[in-house]
Amino acid sequence: MKGSGEKPAQSSSINIGTILRLTLRLFQFVMGIVVIGLYAQDLKAARDQGKYVDSKWVWATFVGALSSFLAVVFSLPLIKSWWFFWIDALVWFFWLVVFGIFGKMYIKEDPEGNKGIIRMKRAVWIDLVNLFLWLISACYGAFIFWKARKARSQYTGRAQEHVV
Repeated sequence: MKGSGEKPAQSSSINIGTILRLTLRLFQFVMGIVVIGLYAQDLKAARDQGKYVDSKWVWATFVGALSSFLAVVFSLPLIKSWWFFWIDALVWFFWLVVFGIFGKMYIKEDPEGNKGIIRMKRAVWIDLVNLFLWLISACYGAFIFWKARKARSQYTGRAQEHVV
């Protein structure tokens, strides 16, 4: 009824933007876990042998864990992750550092049958995938953030109307 004062029921359908965002966050989560698995086994081996634990591997494992955690948090329905696009950009920078460190160490390295070096060469490319995943989420979040700032509401003309 038009004059009854009731609000129309809102549909709870999931739009394509939500599906893409959740898919991206799922990939970020999985790839963070993969990095933890690739780098943490060297940390465990060093600890078991009583050897020095290299901070580069600790850093890569930390960034993988942080990425996985944030991917889960930013997937929650009550969190508007685009408000925190700067955190996505910071994590992107962390992946850039990880890729820079291990890329310099292993991209040109000749493995000569050494399975550890082969694994680390593959880990470098996983780092690069993470780098691009977090770049995509940072850019998307920044775009939605700026789009929301420009949107208008029916009450003040300044607040957000509808954001993906």
